Amino acid sequence: MKKLSVLSLGLCAVLALASCGTSKESAYKKAYEKAQQQEAQQEPAVQEPVVTPLETTTPTESTTTEVDNATVRQENVDLVSGAGLQNFSVVVGSFSLKANAEGLASTLKSAGYDSQIVYNSERNMYRVIASTFVDKAGAVKSRNELRAGKYPDAWLLMKK
Repeated sequence: MKKLSVLSLGLCAVLALASCGTSKESAYKKAYEKAQQQEAQQEPAVQEPVVTPLETTTPTESTTTEVDNATVRQENVDLVSGAGLQNFSVVVGSFSLKANAEGLASTLKSAGYDSQIVYNSERNMYRVIASTFVDKAGAVKSRNELRAGKYPDAWLLMKK
């Protein structure tokens, strides 16, 4: 009889512990589900990107070039090769090695440009000029054409 009461006492203890675990699991499950619901309510709304329509121009419409606002860099330069500079020049390359500048100047000449090379001693740079103009408007137009082609970094130079 003693064995039976010890056995029944052990069985009661196991059932008591097992039932506690079940209630703990149930409480954890409820807390987890509640947290998920709160998280779902707090998610920020995804905004659609705003796309503006592309504006197209017809060939009859002309686009004006801002000549007065065009940036012009002023430098002291000495002519290394070429016919000579006018007031405004379009620079398409800058090199610290003269040989590199000569290579680009040769490429420009074969493409039909009257290229020239000038040297800026303050910066120790050889500037390769594709074209030179008396007026700023002509230089800006030429720079924009060169930028649209092979030389997107072309810029304007005014000799000091």
